Amino acid sequence: MAKRRDLPSAPTLTSNPFAALAERRDAVPQGDPPVHEPTAATAVAKAPARAVVRYERAGRGGKEATVIEQLGLSADDAETWCREIKRQLGCGGGVEGEDLVFAGDQRARLPRLLEARGVRRVTVG
Repeated sequence: MAKRRDLPSAPTLTSNPFAALAERRDAVPQGDPPVHEPTAATAVAKAPARAVVRYERAGRGGKEATVIEQLGLSADDAETWCREIKRQLGCGGGVEGEDLVFAGDQRARLPRLLEARGVRRVTVG
């Protein structure tokens, strides 16, 4: 049998590297965190007043699609809304012009999601 070699033992830590930080923690001033005013980049866009949800198959190779029209969103907002709604629905989709298009028949689920996003009137047709 081969002779067993003893492995060196793990070094022991004799000092706490966070001890100096604990002393400085007491010197940190207490108070409310600073309030940041929303800037143009972080301001939330006002939700559209109206949306029309409609189902279609014509012109899509027999595939079902649900289209949201008349939102009146900018191109960037439409992309953001589409991405977030796709995630909530768990389906594919995209932006076609000013419309949001989602795969499958989503007419039952979309009105609730749109109202949660601030759309005041949702028409399903």
